Amino acid sequence: MNTFLSYLVIAALFILVLLPALVGLARERHIDRQLRDAERRRRAQPPEAAGAALPVTATRRPYLRSWARV
Repeated sequence: MNTFLSYLVIAALFILVLLPALVGLARERHIDRQLRDAERRRRAQPPEAAGAALPVTATRRPYLRSWARV
């Protein structure tokens, strides 16, 4: 019985250590799948409609009173 509990504790610790890595891997795969689908949809759009869907971007000015310039 003591050996069984030892194996059970080791298995529980192993799962506890691996769980965050497995959750992160699943999340990354989900994000990769979303990006791949978005790229396929973007390529499937007609060329004239693709230009109208581009967002307007503004240039970002650095903060002049930064703590790094003290």
